[in-house]
Amino acid sequence: MQQKFDIIVVGAGLGGLCAAYEAAAAGKNTLLLEQHNLPGGYASSFVRGRFEFEPSLHELPDMPSIEAATGVVQYLRHRVHLDVDFVPIPEAYRLILTGKALNVRVPFGIEEFIETVETHAPGSREAVRAYMELCTEVQETFHYLNSHKDDLNYLDFIRSHPAFIGVGAATMDDVAQKLDLPEAARDIMYPYWCYLGVPSRRMSFPIWASLLYSYISAGATIPKLRSHELSAAFVEKIRLAGGQVWLNARVAEITAKDGTVTGVRLADGTEISADAVISNASPSVVFSNLIAPPDEVPAAALQNIRSRKHGFSLVVVYLGLDASPDELGLHDYSYFIAPHMETDRLYDAIYDLESDEIMQATVCLNAANPGCSPEGTTILAITAGYRAEAWASVKEEDYFRVKNRVAERLITQFEKATGVDLRNHIEEIEIATPQTFARYSGAWEGIVYGYEPEPWDSVVPRAVAVESETYLNGLDFCGGFSYRSHGYGSSLLSGKAAVERILKRQGGAR
Repeated sequence: MQQKFDIIVVGAGLGGLCAAYEAAAAGKNTLLLEQHNLPGGYASSFVRGRFEFEPSLHELPDMPSIEAATGVVQYLRHRVHLDVDFVPIPEAYRLILTGKALNVRVPFGIEEFIETVETHAPGSREAVRAYMELCTEVQETFHYLNSHKDDLNYLDFIRSHPAFIGVGAATMDDVAQKLDLPEAARDIMYPYWCYLGVPSRRMSFPIWASLLYSYISAGATIPKLRSHELSAAFVEKIRLAGGQVWLNARVAEITAKDGTVTGVRLADGTEISADAVISNASPSVVFSNLIAPPDEVPAAALQNIRSRKHGFSLVVVYLGLDASPDELGLHDYSYFIAPHMETDRLYDAIYDLESDEIMQATVCLNAANPGCSPEGTTILAITAGYRAEAWASVKEEDYFRVKNRVAERLITQFEKATGVDLRNHIEEIEIATPQTFARYSGAWEGIVYGYEPEPWDSVVPRAVAVESETYLNGLDFCGGFSYRSHGYGSSLLSGKAAVERILKRQGGAR
């Protein structure tokens, strides 16, 4: 096997897959290494009985239609030319706040969104419209920054985008208060906060605005054959572009000398040299465990990862049900269920396994993809955020009992909120916890959300600092812990951005 490469990518998560494709497509001798026998990381699938489950929430936004897809879907279809069958999501979400007797189905489309909020929060229309106009401007500004990243004139940018400059350091709540957005309107507009994992009081408004606009304005889509369809298609494209993909190849060390990475050493002892390494594993994992020798880790790198707050992990209850969605009374794809929308209290609850103040994000896959399970059956996945710290005191002998109790609470919450009987139709059940995700992916404490994107550590500050935070020459990062923050689309495109930085340093593609 070839033992010298231009670029080695560590980890075949979405960011790593994208990075390996872009590097190979640029003519670089590229090697993608993955510790598992399947690519994708969380973007994969698994089978229990006659059901194939999707491990993670995976909607891709910016899709008015398959033909007119923008954003990351456009990139996948028209740049990478992935052979993937995408299916649209029927609605934005259904929100049920049990403590407020609120039950609303929220549609895609900005005007439709505004009217829905007005219906349930009378008198909020103008404030909501102003809020969405600001979200639109933030998204347009991000597009401008992306298209001018090589020739950006900061003074011209500041003059031409005053609104963005004004909210660059603001939180969700700062902007809501400034625009006098009523609490009843916030209740309906805020559910996506749990996709970012930071309460509204601390959530960077530009990141939030970009997410809300992306989903609400133009709809969303999923791969028909689960996230694994994306991952498998990427592997094919990497190989067609001349790159190599080694599965069952765990990286034990990223080697370095005199402040520059030199390659990797696999768990079986194989040593492979490279001019550059892109890691889909987080900086926390890399700088704490992988750099060899350890004295090559700069003190500033350790200071950086210790100064940032890790996001949370999840508990997911995967259910294969022996009745169809119509028989069960499930008519929506995406459900947000919580007692209220006080995000600080909901966030605090992720530290407490006994709390009843749970917010769950639940997906009925069949609502978007009717053929995803055998006829007369349903796939339902109930997801709730939990901090790894909440599990720290659970003894080994109590783990399965505690895990089942948390799952029981989530199932009960869904049944009471929707009136749907799940228990009597469970054919298959699997429960994943932070420990599950840690064992499977090797992620730091099983975290599926990267560093928390507060205003001081959001996309813009990270993008500005990305070069100064390259602590070892030739080492770059992609994935949910990179500067683009977490999420399927951001993780994907972070791989492209990492390769662009390397090519710029090396003088471009061959």
